[in-house]
Amino acid sequence: MSTNASQGMPSDLDGSVAKAMGLTDGLVVQEIGYDQDVDFDLRDSIEDAIGAEMADEDWDDVTDVALIWWREGDGDLTDTIVDALSPLEEDGLVWLLTPKQGRPGYVESSDVAEAASIAGLHAAKTVSVGKDWVATRLDSPARRKR
Repeated sequence: MSTNASQGMPSDLDGSVAKAMGLTDGLVVQEIGYDQDVDFDLRDSIEDAIGAEMADEDWDDVTDVALIWWREGDGDLTDTIVDALSPLEEDGLVWLLTPKQGRPGYVESSDVAEAASIAGLHAAKTVSVGKDWVATRLDSPARRKR
């Protein structure tokens, strides 16, 4: 992973985070919750990995991945997860990106787990994806059995 000299923090210019998230060429990734505080290096890395721009929240076709940027105060997380599942392929991925602890908009892991459970999913894996964000993969119980 390379380093972003202006911040002294790791960046994802080589795409390793996107690859670790299972994001590969040809996938349709719908981005939900985009705002000015997102990690633009990560977004660029994801778009490089999938070979296209991410679909926005208004996308009305089938998707392979739902990428949700979520902050405390953004509304009802369960509703957002359920809405993200609607266009998602049966074996699609859901990645929930939340601010790291101590950052504005931090979301308690217990809140993520509760919202995921109500939506019929579980928090399967959490990884650091940048200076300010962590990503949690949400899986269905059916996928866990595979």
